[in-house]
Amino acid sequence: MRTLPFVLALALTSPAPAVAALADPQALEQAWHRCVRDAFAHQPAGQSRAGNERNALDECKDREDAYVAALMATRPLSMWARAWTAIAEPLSAWIGILRR
Repeated sequence: MRTLPFVLALALTSPAPAVAALADPQALEQAWHRCVRDAFAHQPAGQSRAGNERNALDECKDREDAYVAALMATRPLSMWARAWTAIAEPLSAWIGILRR
């Protein structure tokens, strides 16, 4: 099964929705958890634990997005779920921009 490493590498370097259907959600989850653990371990000393956690999550956002997109691609969405996603995703991105 030589294509799995290629697909996983593609999933971790490409935009999440484009490769979500090709990627294994379990492998993406493991990659995301590994990234968060590594990022948390390399946070500078002197920050609060909450700050370290937030920074680690921010560093691994692309892997989290790929994992969530892969999960969503494997589950059929109802009409209400698709509508909520269409509204909540841009709204949460806008709120995230305002927080910075």
